[in-house]
Amino acid sequence: MFKTKSKIALVSTTLIALLTLVGCGQKADPTTPAPAPTVEKKTISAAGSTALQPLVKLAADEFMSKNAGVQVNTSGGGSFTGLNNVASGSIDIGNSDVEVTNELKDKGLVDHQVAIAPFLIIVNKDVTVDNLTKEQLTDIFTGKITNWKDVGGKDSKISIIGRAKSSGSRATISKIVMDGKDFTDAAAAQDSTGNLITGVAQTPGAIGYCDAAYLKDTVKALKYNGVEYSVETVVNGQYPIYAFEHMYTKGEPTGTVKAFLDYIMSKEFQEKNVEKTGFIPVSLLKK
Repeated sequence: MFKTKSKIALVSTTLIALLTLVGCGQKADPTTPAPAPTVEKKTISAAGSTALQPLVKLAADEFMSKNAGVQVNTSGGGSFTGLNNVASGSIDIGNSDVEVTNELKDKGLVDHQVAIAPFLIIVNKDVTVDNLTKEQLTDIFTGKITNWKDVGGKDSKISIIGRAKSSGSRATISKIVMDGKDFTDAAAAQDSTGNLITGVAQTPGAIGYCDAAYLKDTVKALKYNGVEYSVETVVNGQYPIYAFEHMYTKGEPTGTVKAFLDYIMSKEFQEKNVEKTGFIPVSLLKK
């Protein structure tokens, strides 16, 4: 009886061992593809400059199409709003036409220059003037000149349509064209570049400014000091109204934020999209 039980135990042990060996020897189905590596799933936010927004929105759409599960939310609000919000940590990326302000230099913001934005002086199509000098523009924007006849145009009132004080576009025009002078209080202030262009297009005698990416045939772009804007005139130094476009992060970016910024700076995106959307690749004019 004892021997019979021993034989049964031995047979059971042997079967278990054989089954274990068979299991260990199984191989994965060679037709099963390995999972593709993807960017970590995360929602990131980028806000600020409305001048830069078209480029950031395009990059976000392409990036999301290449990375399932990633959501990139973009919005405007103005460059200084973007800087303040990224410094406070309420957004991941602050888009700006201007460099970080002195008040925020101790907040650990890291600058990523992604493009160059040329800015244009635009007028309503009823304005007969085609060129304005730096001095003439300064006198118009500060309120010293209020009639187009004083700069070679017809006898009609000049209506200034600009941006709010939170705008980097406004700061760029003030710095480059007006040597730091501020706009007259008579200037209307719009909360976005798109609204500014609409205002100029619909207001007789109006003048304003926008980046080249937003230019529409509903308004007319002027020459500045006799020079018409082109990529070539910016690169060779003849046309000076432009700004480096910045995307600031609080500290060095990591994860999806870094991957998104790397995509914007990639050769693929820069060569395919930057000039097409009215910007200039940052590589053409290193600061």
